[in-house]
Amino acid sequence: MTTPTSPNIQLPAPAPLLTRGGWSAFIVALIVVCAVAPVLNLWVPAGSMFHLSDYAVALLGKIMCYAICALAMDLIWGYTGILSLGHGLFFALGGYVMGMYLMRQIGRDGNYKSDLPDFMVFLDWKELPWHWALSDSFIATLILIVAVPGVIAFVFGYFAFRSRIKGVYFSIITQAMTYAAMLLFFRNETGFGGNNGFTDFKRILGTPIATQNMRMTLFVLTGVTLLGFFLLARWLVRSKFGRVLQAVRDAESRVMFSGYSPLPYKLTIWTISAMMCGVAGALYVPQVGIINPGEMSAANSIEIAVWAAVGGRATLIGPIVGAFIVNGAKSWLTVTAPEFWLYFLGALFIAVTLFLPNGVVGLVKKLKDSNNNKKGAAQ
Repeated sequence: MTTPTSPNIQLPAPAPLLTRGGWSAFIVALIVVCAVAPVLNLWVPAGSMFHLSDYAVALLGKIMCYAICALAMDLIWGYTGILSLGHGLFFALGGYVMGMYLMRQIGRDGNYKSDLPDFMVFLDWKELPWHWALSDSFIATLILIVAVPGVIAFVFGYFAFRSRIKGVYFSIITQAMTYAAMLLFFRNETGFGGNNGFTDFKRILGTPIATQNMRMTLFVLTGVTLLGFFLLARWLVRSKFGRVLQAVRDAESRVMFSGYSPLPYKLTIWTISAMMCGVAGALYVPQVGIINPGEMSAANSIEIAVWAAVGGRATLIGPIVGAFIVNGAKSWLTVTAPEFWLYFLGALFIAVTLFLPNGVVGLVKKLKDSNNNKKGAAQ
């Protein structure tokens, strides 16, 4: 008696992380960040038309930090269907952790020549509070930059997702959490500098922070981090984990009936997204030179969602493009017409919602597909 053999089923090969054109664009971006920009800033004379000014370096570095936040928003909103209006909190927490380290690096170079930060001396503090214990260690700071936002996001997300809070209710709760944290950080007795926050940074790892070389180093580090997070996000959304996330976004009840619990998937991507924002905040602070509770404002968190919507949700590259478009326009408009900036932001968000539901990248894809269809019909 012969045993029937199972048919030889060939499973489709996994798709590459990026297409050939995608890898080419990625390598070009990496070369621009790591080689072209430093050459144009450090070695091309200031009078040349090809010179990249220090102002442009600082502006682009800041926008790349925002782009990391937009990418993090795309993972939870675009691919999981969770709209957060409180991601400014995680951005600010990473910034505060880095700011605490930078304040300790000032040492006795402050106005009061004390080992304590100037604001603590002014408020008559006698010693550092307990939560500053590891702030003089760069290694501990790097760990806390991801650990603090990650732990807070995990705890908040666990209770929220376990209670099946979703939709507009979840968005409101995240904004309320961020607003409560902003009020807490405004208080002088918490040891975070009150409404002034942290500023007047001197050095990082013993190197003066205001030098041109250090500014370019931070720029390159930010660019490489953004590209690295893009690859991480790309890998996540193309994996089985990412496919479940998209199923949760489209039909969470069906996912549950299929035997999957949405809780660990939503909680994992929520925590990863928060940690990405924490890293962005840590890179932002030394480049901008200040961190205060204003970074937790509701408007800042809403702007993150605007960047993702303008660029195009569930595309990964779209939110990055959106961050550059919106913040580039903001930089220009706040100089030429500062009184109209907020009106422009509101009008842009409404216009995208009504006329470009898939964002700028979605429009480009639509035009490209339409052009290809016309060429195919002509042939």
